[in-house]
Amino acid sequence: MAQLSGISRSVQVFFRALSGTPKAESMPRRTLGVALGGGFARGMVHIGVLKVLEEEQIPIAAIAGTSSGSIMGAGFCAGLSAAKLAEIGRRLRFKDIARWTLDRGGFCSNDRLGELLSRSCPCKGFAELRTPLVVVATELDSGKPAIFREGCIAEAVRASCAYPGMFTPVTINGVLHVDGMLSYEVPTTPLKQMGIDFVMGVHLKSNWTQPGTPRHFFDVIGQCFAIAQTRMSLQWEKDADMLLTPNVDGFAYDDFARTDELVAIGEECMRAALPELRMRLGIVKEKTKEPAAKAAKPQGVKTPAVVT
Repeated sequence: MAQLSGISRSVQVFFRALSGTPKAESMPRRTLGVALGGGFARGMVHIGVLKVLEEEQIPIAAIAGTSSGSIMGAGFCAGLSAAKLAEIGRRLRFKDIARWTLDRGGFCSNDRLGELLSRSCPCKGFAELRTPLVVVATELDSGKPAIFREGCIAEAVRASCAYPGMFTPVTINGVLHVDGMLSYEVPTTPLKQMGIDFVMGVHLKSNWTQPGTPRHFFDVIGQCFAIAQTRMSLQWEKDADMLLTPNVDGFAYDDFARTDELVAIGEECMRAALPELRMRLGIVKEKTKEPAAKAAKPQGVKTPAVVT
């Protein structure tokens, strides 16, 4: 009987081969890493990007964040939904993350940011996160990138957001740290070093100041920083397999009250990039029946930002 069964299987294989319908082979999937750049309140754009990836169920292998990107990355990797992040963002104001100080290292301390993260984030340490997270800061003395993947999340994020001149440096393990944008404006390189196959960066490029005279000292520092960063982009841009550049012109660094607008910009930009992202990741979307008539484009929808 065993011999007859073997002959039967051989015959079935033979006739399947003759039918000319070989088994479908799918393109191997690549792992996705998302690198979120800095931008103060403009970082709310990242929520829209993450919202689309969440809704489309596109798996993220790891997230790396610089400055405001590290805040969004920490919340999302800890399990907060994009909707919850947006809810927190709508209530957020500069006073919720900063406190004026007489310290010689800066005009403000961002210790309130650490308190906010401790209250809002369900995970306190990197080891507890659902999705691997990389937080980038810069060592003040050496100028070397500081790559955090373990320890206290709140302290690492505070260091990544310690904008020079504005916020006092943050001490971790006896080392002073300042903003991660001095190392990687968009932290694509740390994800590549982790072995992530495909890295998508989100760059919030914009002038710090609005046309005209700077409003205060922070505007002068910020604009000088923005000028310098345009000359430091070579390495991280090379390590971006795909780069989203949402248009955040016209938004001030402290425009937290415009969170909904910024989230919408990120969502539009990510949706426009979805077909290319799926194709390059090897994700095949299941076909659905075409509707009887295509819906008209809603009035007032702006053209999404350029995807490069």
